[in-house]
Amino acid sequence: MNKGELIDAIAAKANVTKKEADAVLSAAIDTIIETVSSGDKVTLVGFGSFERRDRKAREGRNPKTNEKMDIPATRVPAFSAGKQFRESVAP
Repeated sequence: MNKGELIDAIAAKANVTKKEADAVLSAAIDTIIETVSSGDKVTLVGFGSFERRDRKAREGRNPKTNEKMDIPATRVPAFSAGKQFRESVAP
């Protein structure tokens, strides 16, 4: 399912127009991105949690040359599925 199909499904379930569903979905996604980017956690009970995680600097290897290289520290987005979501996917 892509974003357009998700908007269609939301519009049908919520009995709103596709334009309204798109506006709400886009606003929700933008808010989640802004919140996680600032370092806060977004928790949707039953669905899951979005958060920012810090990865430490580490040493890696170039797979072609097997040469050692330093991988810098970075921040990455992370999602953890909630209990209800996990149970519905894998009953």
